Amino acid sequence: MKTVPIVDIYYRVADPDWADPLDPSFAAAGAGRRWNPPGLSCLYLNRDEATARANVMRLYAGLPYGPEDLDPATAPLLVNVSLPGGAAADAFTDDGLLELGLPTTYPSEADGGLIPRAACQPVGQKVFDAGLDGVDCRSAVVGGNRELAWFPHDSMANETTRRAFDDWW
Repeated sequence: MKTVPIVDIYYRVADPDWADPLDPSFAAAGAGRRWNPPGLSCLYLNRDEATARANVMRLYAGLPYGPEDLDPATAPLLVNVSLPGGAAADAFTDDGLLELGLPTTYPSEADGGLIPRAACQPVGQKVFDAGLDGVDCRSAVVGGNRELAWFPHDSMANETTRRAFDDWW
């Protein structure tokens, strides 16, 4: 499996009401998320601010208002996150995707549809079982670039700064 190093700083979009925006157990609930099946803790992070903004825009797609219309007190925060290092499976480059059994068109199928979570979750489990720290992947959100699905194992993510919406949007 092709790997890439985990870099120092990532970004997490957070609701100001969340008690702990770095709690990886949230993604393990219910049906899991894109890269983690139910029960597997995972923290989803953005590699850059543009991807964080694209993820916020996804939340407001089709609504008659956008994030810029929110009360600043309730608008999403941007949390800078430092990770302890390690290695992630490469789901960003064509070679890495092929090694993981995913098409080079990821996050899209050849017909343009989004590759379903059901195809990604077993890959995430395999990555976790191999002892890797996450999946470094192309963002599945329009306008996004790169994300990290981080598996904490026995380590913790650390918040370095928290920025109000008006400071990062």
